[in-house]
Amino acid sequence: MEPMSLPEAGISAGNSSSVPQKKFHVLVGVTGSVAALKLPLLIAELLKIPGLEVKVVTTERAKHFYNSLEIPVTLYGDEEEWQLWKSRSDPVLHIELRRWADLMVVAPLDANTLAKVANGICDNLLTCVIRAWDLSKPLLFCPAMNTAMWEHPITARHVEQLKAFGYTEIPCVVKKLVCGDEGQ
Repeated sequence: MEPMSLPEAGISAGNSSSVPQKKFHVLVGVTGSVAALKLPLLIAELLKIPGLEVKVVTTERAKHFYNSLEIPVTLYGDEEEWQLWKSRSDPVLHIELRRWADLMVVAPLDANTLAKVANGICDNLLTCVIRAWDLSKPLLFCPAMNTAMWEHPITARHVEQLKAFGYTEIPCVVKKLVCGDEGQ
């Protein structure tokens, strides 16, 4: 007997329109880079893709760069991690999010969180989700920091460590930065 493959999200299985379609779950992590300004745009673009369900995990520093009222999906932060768990039998949010997601995209990934993840530090909801991540599922990371930080030798080592974990880098682009510098 051959294994059965699931239909792609948003594509009907056979001729039956009554068959519920499994949503593809994308978890977006956002960190304290000025590139977090684009979170509302990123979420809007993701929501245009049929069959996607999106949730966001934010760091406290990332909240400085976007208006949470402009994010039309569930947004989780450190506070929700601690509010959810009251006793031994309660769900643990970072584990529930890990189970829920089919794919994780960390965009932007600032230098601080890059260093934390590369070194196994998990001191907030986002880094706990990443530390608990199921390595059989894709995790994409989009580094975003000032060019001087990007060019520091430790950054290349941190990026290589994330790749060694099996994560996929979405490379930086060259442009004029918010500070006025031109670079990656």
